[in-house]
Amino acid sequence: ELALAIPLVSILGVALASFIRRRDLRRLMARGLDRAEARRRLEHPVEKTHPNWWILGGSLVFVAFTLTLGLLEVPYNQEIIFVGSMVIILFLMTRLMRALEPEARLYLVGTALIIFVFRAMPGPGSGQTWWMIDELAFDQQFLSVLSLIGSSLTLLGLFLFRRFMAERSIAYVVVFLTLISSLLYLPIIGMYHGLHEWTAALTGGLVDARFIAVVDTALESPLGQIAMVPMLAWIANSAPDNLKATFFAVMASFTNLALSASQLGTKYLNEMFLVTREVKDPASGEISVPADYSELGTLMLAALLIGLVLPLVAVALVK
Repeated sequence: ELALAIPLVSILGVALASFIRRRDLRRLMARGLDRAEARRRLEHPVEKTHPNWWILGGSLVFVAFTLTLGLLEVPYNQEIIFVGSMVIILFLMTRLMRALEPEARLYLVGTALIIFVFRAMPGPGSGQTWWMIDELAFDQQFLSVLSLIGSSLTLLGLFLFRRFMAERSIAYVVVFLTLISSLLYLPIIGMYHGLHEWTAALTGGLVDARFIAVVDTALESPLGQIAMVPMLAWIANSAPDNLKATFFAVMASFTNLALSASQLGTKYLNEMFLVTREVKDPASGEISVPADYSELGTLMLAALLIGLVLPLVAVALVK
């Protein structure tokens, strides 16, 4: 029900724009202009848009390819979808790049590559959440509180860091985010090794596992979406007027494909470092799969090192 507010805001935006337009029209007419002249002054020149059949055709192939393989049970389904989607999106990007000057083309490609690598970093996966629930006694209510803090402070971070994003290059922003994110992940790894027990004993139970999790989430969340803003701002300012929406769509598809790469990387890490949660037989109550978090620490450390090194390497190569 709360989600219904999203289209309502869009509708209110259209209504507000219509109200402002009628208000400006009345003001111009009050100065002595007739209605036709007042409308002419308020209207922006419209550039006729012609369909780009390469982009439309490529998009159609992308949708058909993803849906077909997504619905079929074939070996290495995720990998095939990822590689095929990457090929199609790179084809669409090469068609779009032809509309840019060589320098602008290089800047956009470099920016997209840095952001792709930054967003494609693997995580520890569900095993970390299982461990938090089973070992740290984080229940659903507390995990939802962490999620709410993360979402709210992400929006706040976009406001607080607006000048930082405007005045710094994308390479600087990604290096900064990589270092800070890696630093803020250390307390979670520390809790796996008993950090919360030591701090709780030292502070009379005040700085326990939940306290550390809340503070860590509050510090990390404002950085969540900052890396995306410079690229989107560049498209808004520098992409050709008649291709801005297409640039947004294709580049968003490219950077979102990084999330698929992140999921694949997470899957491979979890195959290397096996983490299992206790599973009981519903009928007998006997344990069919025992809990095993012995490799979780190594898994989290591997995710930390990969997430620290690869974005820095990508920035160095692009620069």
